[in-house]
Amino acid sequence: MQNYRFLIAYDGTRYHGWEHKKDVVTIQGKIESVLSLMAGEEVRINGAGRTDAGVHARAMVASGPVPTDKTPEEIRDYMNHYLPDDICILEVTPAAERFHARFNAKGKHYRYTIYRGRLKPVFDRKYVWTLDEGETIDCERMRKAAAYLVGEHDFKSFCGNKQMKKSTVRKLFAIDIKEDGDYVILDFHGAGFLQNMVRILTGTLVEVGAGRMEPAYMEEVLTGRCRQLAGPTAPPQGLCLMQVDYEKSNME
Repeated sequence: MQNYRFLIAYDGTRYHGWEHKKDVVTIQGKIESVLSLMAGEEVRINGAGRTDAGVHARAMVASGPVPTDKTPEEIRDYMNHYLPDDICILEVTPAAERFHARFNAKGKHYRYTIYRGRLKPVFDRKYVWTLDEGETIDCERMRKAAAYLVGEHDFKSFCGNKQMKKSTVRKLFAIDIKEDGDYVILDFHGAGFLQNMVRILTGTLVEVGAGRMEPAYMEEVLTGRCRQLAGPTAPPQGLCLMQVDYEKSNME
């Protein structure tokens, strides 16, 4: 049976995250139901990650074997015909038998967008964290704090899963913070991320930018390995998965 790679974009606003769950609507659940309808039997796929409820993706990657005689383009078109308008299959490509969207991933790029303007962001409100009126953040302070976080560290203080028993060591390749008018855009590129990690990193950096934490305090947060030391969890709607990285040899 042919293994396929799926490139997927979705607006996560009305979904309970990526991962298939009983009794709630998820991205994976919607996609699997359409693939199963097409194949005439149950189909299961694996995602590159598990985005939280309300989080979006421009380029989620999934993989799995599908029993069908359709071409990749026909599979894509069939799925897009039956999927809701807030989920789009961008590409379907044959993959190596052993390709696994999560296990073969080498890195991920997440983007978090903050709005700090005085007027309501009517058309962007579902895709940004709108700061409280009058709150200002200093991006240079945030960049200084981010410098402490880049590299390989134990990010237990930035993990939202209190029951996490596996290693909480992760490697952040880069955190880029840029200003675009009323918007502040934070790009996180790392080998992997813990549950809620990007949202907690963002919430902590905003605390620094607002002057409620000092940039150097990040060292204490990291070494303390305690969730209470870090800042709040930023709301989900500002977060978007932008890209998943793979070695070319694993894709073919």
